Amino acid sequence: MSVKALRQAVDSLLPSLAPVRFVAPDGKPVKPPAGYTEPSDELLREAHRRMVIGRRFDTQATALTKQGRLAVYPSSRGQEACQIAGVLALQDQDWLFPTYRDSVALVTRDIDPMEVLTLLRGGWHCGYDPAATRVAPQCTPLATQTIHATGMAEAFRRKGEDGVVMAFIGDGGTSEGDFHEALNYAAVFKAPVVFFIQNNQYAISVPLSRQTAAPALAYKGVGYGMASEQVDGNDLVAVLSVLQAAVEHARSGRGPFLVEAHTYRMESHTNADDATRYREREEVDVWEKADPLARLETYLLGRELLTAEDIEAAKQEAETFAARVREGMNADIKADPMELFDHVFAEPTPQLLEQRDLLATELDSQED
Repeated sequence: MSVKALRQAVDSLLPSLAPVRFVAPDGKPVKPPAGYTEPSDELLREAHRRMVIGRRFDTQATALTKQGRLAVYPSSRGQEACQIAGVLALQDQDWLFPTYRDSVALVTRDIDPMEVLTLLRGGWHCGYDPAATRVAPQCTPLATQTIHATGMAEAFRRKGEDGVVMAFIGDGGTSEGDFHEALNYAAVFKAPVVFFIQNNQYAISVPLSRQTAAPALAYKGVGYGMASEQVDGNDLVAVLSVLQAAVEHARSGRGPFLVEAHTYRMESHTNADDATRYREREEVDVWEKADPLARLETYLLGRELLTAEDIEAAKQEAETFAARVREGMNADIKADPMELFDHVFAEPTPQLLEQRDLLATELDSQED
């Protein structure tokens, strides 16, 4: 390969020098880089409705955690543009591999909110049927879902099926070995998978500057021969446009795609964390002004794609949704202790059966 051809090959993999943006933080339109088209008006209106519902769901789940109805809840307030655009960029046959922070994405995928919150409530399973929803269980160990996503994408490729896989991952997960193994395999075998990094600037309390020396996480793609892009993660129009292009790239057989969205986690890591110990209020204030929901609303109102009545209707729908979540989560769970022995082995071992009989005897004695 000539030097010129090599230069062109490398350039085709590199992300834009600045994150792709369609809408400025004040809601005014800006000219995006060449090659990206704005999503349809209908899809943008739907995205707004989903964002209003998603934010209200997130706020309600946070409140339920404080009330003791959830064991833990990792809020995604401020990251809704990423989560909603990620789901809307996929088709029904595609798979999503989420992290523990992506509950809003699952709600956007139309999974029942009670099922979404089962794991965070302390249940022994993920709450929903992964095969029926085409959503893998929310993954708590960092980056392990990228390996699983690559395997699913490779299955699509080998079977010749029309399917794309999207793996959500946080900036902290990009430091894990699984992330790099997944990218390398996917690139070598051209697996149809999109790796979507929600760079919310912190891996719990560790800032991005202590995680990588790269100019942006998107640049990690070129080392594997993988096309990549970076995008303003609080600009839903831009995120959706970039992810639609990335999904089409993977679906057309051109291999995987790496997308980094620059966003921010407005709340603490979880209800067990105190972000004021490692973040300055001034930093949070800057990101508050780049709020993805306010930005999208201002933009759509300016284009006359949204009215005040539309906004109020979305808020009312969100309140109804939140009320349903409260009602479902406030109902006490009727736990069956014998479930301890279900789904441990396909064929229960003698030791497991013995333990089950001992517990059954103990429970029977307490009823007498």
